[in-house]
Amino acid sequence: MNKRVFSFVCFCLMALGVFAQSYKQVNDISYTTKQDAYSVERLKLDVYYPEHVSNCPVVVWFHGGGLEAGSKEIPQRLKEKGLVVVGVNYRLLPKVTVRETLDDAAEAVAWVFRHISAYGGDPKKIVVTGHSAGGYISMMLCLNKAWLNAYSVDADDVMMYVPFSGQAVTHYNVRKMQGLSPLQVTIDEYAPIYWVRKDCPPLVLICGDRELELYGRYDENQYLARMMELVGHQQTYLYEIDGHGHGGMVEPSFHILDTHLRKMLGQRVDP
Repeated sequence: MNKRVFSFVCFCLMALGVFAQSYKQVNDISYTTKQDAYSVERLKLDVYYPEHVSNCPVVVWFHGGGLEAGSKEIPQRLKEKGLVVVGVNYRLLPKVTVRETLDDAAEAVAWVFRHISAYGGDPKKIVVTGHSAGGYISMMLCLNKAWLNAYSVDADDVMMYVPFSGQAVTHYNVRKMQGLSPLQVTIDEYAPIYWVRKDCPPLVLICGDRELELYGRYDENQYLARMMELVGHQQTYLYEIDGHGHGGMVEPSFHILDTHLRKMLGQRVDP
């Protein structure tokens, strides 16, 4: 077989996915300098990455669970996409306060900025996302720059924030620790909408059907999107996934994330 034929065969095989990219996953990496027992136990992350590739986009995924439950994960829909994916644990309420939880999340993102190139990730192509409580965390890191500033990271150096069904007002389990019910809505320093600003990176808000979502979650996000528009932010996007509730909206949301990521990278976008 001559070189020209061999090259053509290789191209065809690659197009058919025969030469698939291999991936590895490293689990339970400590990302914290905190020394208390709960931090040492809990503050770990997993990194999933394609081997022998560099400058890959990075997705930081914060799990859901109402800030009171859940564990780090690498979503299946983010695998084998040419991405470096980081699944993060954080300390949970009511063992800690929400301030400590958000500090953990900021420390994790700072770790990603400083170490992800060792796994083939590009620190200039980081997306911060997550579902429910994870969406709330990503909103807070985006809009209140103080959290990441505490670790010498500029929140605006994140390429994009994509919260899945995040809470825009003060999280209901934070309010529970304040003695309030889930339907007693407050907006204080722990509400993403309190920190609206015009100069943040693209913010992609995704929610389920407004009639099926948890505690009016879509309406909160709609209000946040409107306030971001009024303050002058040019890249806030709001999606409502009809017919899907709080849990069911997760799967179709990955297509929206992928679409915006490809646009940010200047790649072809599938319909």
